Amino acid sequence: MIEGIVLIDKDKGMTSRDVVNSVSKIIGEKRIGHTGTLDPNASGLLVLCVGKATKLVELLMDHDKEYIAEVTLGLKTETLDLDSPILEECSVTIDNDKLIAVLNSFIGNYEQEVPIYSAKKVNGKKLYEYARSNREVLLPKQIVEVKEIQLLTPIMNNGTHPKFRFRVVVSKGTYIRSLVRDIASRLNTIGVMSELRRTRVGQYLLKDATKIEDIKNNKYKLLEISSALANYNQEVVDDNMEAKIKNGSILDNPKDVDSIVFFNKQNELLGLYKRYSKDSKKLKPWKMFKTN
Repeated sequence: MIEGIVLIDKDKGMTSRDVVNSVSKIIGEKRIGHTGTLDPNASGLLVLCVGKATKLVELLMDHDKEYIAEVTLGLKTETLDLDSPILEECSVTIDNDKLIAVLNSFIGNYEQEVPIYSAKKVNGKKLYEYARSNREVLLPKQIVEVKEIQLLTPIMNNGTHPKFRFRVVVSKGTYIRSLVRDIASRLNTIGVMSELRRTRVGQYLLKDATKIEDIKNNKYKLLEISSALANYNQEVVDDNMEAKIKNGSILDNPKDVDSIVFFNKQNELLGLYKRYSKDSKKLKPWKMFKTN
């Protein structure tokens, strides 16, 4: 039985589900989940949780993500990238100082409109289903956070459609295609995302990821489940407490923490507990990895 976390460097042209299905077939494990979709035209880090590690998917999906994106100004498409026909085109002239000022203006929280070509559900239907059936829908908006943003290249003027690349760290639920659209709007023009590469998910880095071909050749690293819990409070317990944890008992919370990861004396991961309720002095089971 294979259990742990696998870091994949996804190629363009594959969906995140394609990657999950391929890895599942290669390693012979059906229980695999990813921790955040990458569009088919995007590449980079896809974190896969295998076996019991699938219990961590929702936790890892909450982590910050880092991307490197390329923007092409002066173009507009329905999908906000280059995967659909150009709807509008214009000439753009922009200088680096103005661009840097606009990028910096996004740091912090802002209200972002979800793109129509996304899997976000409205009234039980995915938004891209509305788009494909030409049905009108009110696009939802949500508060997202841009934690870091940095211009990586000066404006590359290649005719009427200048390009630039930037690095950004964002909160869960941020659509980079929408961010690109909004950056262009603050530049008083239009623009599309022409490239996207994810470089980090939480503490996991793209440089440590492997290609699917490496999985086929058994040249990959299976990270321990506990690696995803390194930032939580941790405690090693005695045999008596281990038995209680394995039975899913409610525990006292003398340290008054919101969550804690328990290990036994053999350094085996037992489970992650969280506060029973707001202001409670008790802890309850949340993600369990060893039970009776």
